[in-house]
Amino acid sequence: MKINNITNVDKFFKVVDSCKGRVELVTGEGDHLNLKSKLSQYVSLANIFSNEASIPELEIIASDPDDIRKLMDFMIDGNN
Repeated sequence: MKINNITNVDKFFKVVDSCKGRVELVTGEGDHLNLKSKLSQYVSLANIFSNEASIPELEIIASDPDDIRKLMDFMIDGNN
């Protein structure tokens, strides 16, 4: 799933942390980073924010259907 225009990064990572299953960021090179890992969160933020003030687009893979709903709800209602 692609997630666009994340402006509330703290809330995004709180949603990711609340997920039951695996949540992965797919990098431009095709690598999969576990976003539930704090180290991966810091590395991904450092790379993304080196040139941006918000996150324009991420490709995310969530393993649990409930987690997919949480991420979708965040994008619909909670990104501000």
